[in-house]
Amino acid sequence: MKLFLAFACLLAGCLAQKPHPCKSPPLLTGGFSVVSFAQNDDLFGLGKYLYDAIGERIRVFELVTLDNQTFTYDVLANYREQVLYQINEKDKTCQKSPLKANFMPMGVPPGSSLVAQSVLGDSSRPGEGLLVNTWTGNQPNIGRFMTTVTEFGCIPVTFVYQLKPYGWMHVSYFDNVIGITNPDQLNPPSFCSDANTMTHEEPVDFMSLFQPKN
Repeated sequence: MKLFLAFACLLAGCLAQKPHPCKSPPLLTGGFSVVSFAQNDDLFGLGKYLYDAIGERIRVFELVTLDNQTFTYDVLANYREQVLYQINEKDKTCQKSPLKANFMPMGVPPGSSLVAQSVLGDSSRPGEGLLVNTWTGNQPNIGRFMTTVTEFGCIPVTFVYQLKPYGWMHVSYFDNVIGITNPDQLNPPSFCSDANTMTHEEPVDFMSLFQPKN
């Protein structure tokens, strides 16, 4: 009973504090799922991500299903070099494209508005709930968005944004781990060294990684 009262007081104290925009840990590894809210497309993706805010690099391994067709997608975005690598480990091929936009740290951008603070799961007993904050805002790179992060640690939970022409995209994060489990995966494979940058192509944005290839 004393443990429950202590937890209840702690939770009440946390809820009484006003949350502030935050940045996620600079090194994260985890899984994600993404679905499209577009009316004319049935888009679902499941994958793994590696996030390095120190080196401004993100790698995504994604399995996408669109209109009953499934394909894989392996990309490495290096914002400092302004290059996006599209990697095919099976065929040992690599395509380099110019990358547009600045690196956007995960978390809650400054100027975002708090929507609500809530508990995912059960708030009546210790260890059965997760305290999260939901924010909304508008950013030049992505437009309107809504994001949910944990109160402690600023770990991403969900991220909803508008991506043309696919409409609203909903990304859910899970199995997050602070740190990079395999740092080598944040560097392009050796067979990418001979790849030429496709300078004639339109620069791509990291947020477009969740849309299917043409």
